[in-house]
Amino acid sequence: MRFDELPTPCFVVDEALIENNLKILGGVMQRTGAKIVLAQKAFSMTAMYPLIGKYLNGTTASGLFEARLGYEEMGKETHVFAPAYREDEIDEIISICDHIIFNSFSQLEKFKDKALLAGRKVGLRINPECSTQVGHEIYDPCSPGSRFGAKRDQVRPELLEGVTGLHFHTLCQQNSDDLETTLNAVEEKFGEWLPRMEWINFGGGHHITREDYDLATLEACINRMQDKYGLEVYLEPGEAIALNAGYLITSVLDIHQNGMEIAILDTSATCHMPDVLEMPYRPPLLGSGEPGEKPFTYRLGGQTCLTGDVIGDYSFDQPLKSGDRLVFGDMAIYSMVKTNTFNGMPLPAIAVKDKDGDCKVVRKFGYDDFKVRLA
Repeated sequence: MRFDELPTPCFVVDEALIENNLKILGGVMQRTGAKIVLAQKAFSMTAMYPLIGKYLNGTTASGLFEARLGYEEMGKETHVFAPAYREDEIDEIISICDHIIFNSFSQLEKFKDKALLAGRKVGLRINPECSTQVGHEIYDPCSPGSRFGAKRDQVRPELLEGVTGLHFHTLCQQNSDDLETTLNAVEEKFGEWLPRMEWINFGGGHHITREDYDLATLEACINRMQDKYGLEVYLEPGEAIALNAGYLITSVLDIHQNGMEIAILDTSATCHMPDVLEMPYRPPLLGSGEPGEKPFTYRLGGQTCLTGDVIGDYSFDQPLKSGDRLVFGDMAIYSMVKTNTFNGMPLPAIAVKDKDGDCKVVRKFGYDDFKVRLA
């Protein structure tokens, strides 16, 4: 099947582009000795796990189900962090995870001994109180009132016995200069405990595979922790693995007029690309321009009853008509894992484009996938 023969709506992940990203990450690992694991919260397409597993050290999870997914489908290192663990899940989490990272000293006090008894590596998430994000407070773990990580004044040294690693995650789609700034704060606030640790996890949010990313500064940060404290360094990017490696193909269903031209698509911002509304951002659309840049401008909207189910305003060289196919870019990350069936919207099919350009649908969804989510 060729790209233009795929059904719509359909997510398409390009195998060659995924591997290009993995090669960049592999280069960082080879040059520094750092370990990189896939943050499944951003991308958890198991059809790609055999390829990812050839390059990366494993997966990291945000809870039991993601931990099981990484453990069962990739079978390498399995890391997990959650703001708090459930009593009825912790035993299974401990049974399958190599690194278990706790969010607070109260969680350490509750579960640390059980994890150590099972031979697991225990870590603590710290909050360096160093915000490097501007305008995205919803994604800032160092914002006032954040529920993530122990602050310096909350440290209970007596509970650090058996803790072999520290974890911080403060970035979101950022470059390595922000990592360097954060690392300075980590050393300032938690430096006295770094010599007694065995590993440190820089978390995610590193846009390592972006064209303008400063690899030299990243590698200097890694070497700094290795040389100064003898620490094994982990990174857990999600977006960097599948950045710019996926598409969402959609079709125009109708053209509506209300003060401007409005194209109704067979996809939905709220159901199929919710970060468009949550982030918010304007997703790239192949062959389009900014409003007014090209002769014909349209507002692109979804089928749901939500008035704000709008993807954005785009311009085109030719008028849109029913049946036209539109291709949104950078749709492998977060969009796929956040899809929902609000209003009974069907989920997009999922396809893989191989290195020869051939496409194969690996998953289709129907009414039953909607029905089983309800009681």
